[in-house]
Amino acid sequence: MAAAAVALLLVFGVLGGLQRAGLAPWPALTAPSALVHAALMIGGWLGSVIGLERAVALKTRSARVAPLLALLGGLTLVLGQSLPAAALLWAASSAFVIAHAQLWQRQRAVHIVVLGLAALCWWLGNTAWLLRGAPGGVNDGILAAWFAFLVLTIAAERLEMTRLLRRHRAAQPLFLALVAALVAAVLLGLFTPGGATGARPSALLFGALLLALALWLATQDVARITIGQPGLPRYMAVALWAGYGWLAVGGVAWASMALGAPWRDAALHAIGLGFVLSMVMAHAPVILPAVAGVKLLFGPAFYAPLALLHGSLLLRLLVDRPLGMLLNGAALVLFALTVLGAALLWRRRHC
Repeated sequence: MAAAAVALLLVFGVLGGLQRAGLAPWPALTAPSALVHAALMIGGWLGSVIGLERAVALKTRSARVAPLLALLGGLTLVLGQSLPAAALLWAASSAFVIAHAQLWQRQRAVHIVVLGLAALCWWLGNTAWLLRGAPGGVNDGILAAWFAFLVLTIAAERLEMTRLLRRHRAAQPLFLALVAALVAAVLLGLFTPGGATGARPSALLFGALLLALALWLATQDVARITIGQPGLPRYMAVALWAGYGWLAVGGVAWASMALGAPWRDAALHAIGLGFVLSMVMAHAPVILPAVAGVKLLFGPAFYAPLALLHGSLLLRLLVDRPLGMLLNGAALVLFALTVLGAALLWRRRHC
C-alpha cells in the first residue's frame, strides 16, 4: 500500500511539472499538483522515500510516523488542500527531527550529525512555508531549505557508505565546515526579507557552497575507485559522478541568480533532477533489496534511463525546454520499468 501511494505521488509530481509547461494530458486533474510541484516532489514523494528508508533502519515510533505523515501530506497536496498538507508535512519533518535526535543517542557519528542537520533544514523550510500560508508562499529561501535537506541527506549517506575509505586528515573537517556553512546560508535565506531571491547574499553563498560540496564529494567519494570495476560498482560510480557534476552546475546557477542571471530553472532542476534523481538511480539497486525486500538482477539496461535522464536535462536547459521536460518524465518511466524488469528477471532466475 505504501509503495503504491509513493508511486502515485511521483506520477502526480511529474504530471504537475509537465503542466507547468502546458504539457499535461489532464490539466484539470493535475492543476493542484502543478501549483505545489516542489512541495509535492520534495516533501511528499522524496520525504516519504527517505522516511521509509529511515524507518526500516531505526524502527522507532517517530521514524515510522514521519513517512506516513509525508505520504498523507503529499496525497493531500494532490487533492488541492495545500494548507492542511503543509501542516502534515511540517508534522512529518518534526517527527523526522525527533527520530534523528533519538538516533544520535544511539550512535555518535559524524554522518548522524549531518543527517540530523538535513532533517532540521526540511523542518525549517516546512515551518516557513506553513507560516507564509501555503501554497503561494514558496520562495527561494524555502526552496534552499528543502534542497539542503536532500543534498545533506545524500552527502551524509555517501560519507557513511565510504567511512572506511582513507582520506586526507583535513577532508572531514572541511566537509563539516561546508555543511555548517550551508545550514547557515539556509537560515540567512529564510530570515532575509523576501528569501534568497534577487541580489540576496544568501543565494550567492548557498550556490557557492553547493559547488564546493560537489567538488568535495566528487574528489572524496569511492566512485573514483569503483569506476574501474565492472558491473554494478561501475554503474553506481557513473551515476554518482554525473550527479556531482549536476550539483556543481546547480550551485553555479543558484549563485548566478543572486547576480541577476535568469538561471532559476537550471538551478532548481540541475539539483532536483540531475543530482537527486541520479543519486536515486545510483542507489536503487542497493537500497530496494535492503528496504523493500525487492531483489534486482542488475544489467546494462540500467544505463538507459540514466543516460536519458542526463541527456534530456541537457536538452531541457540548452535546446528545447518542453521536449526536455517530456523526456525527463520518460526517463523516470523507463527507470521504473527497468527496475520492474530486473525484479522479474531475478525472481525467474532464483525461484
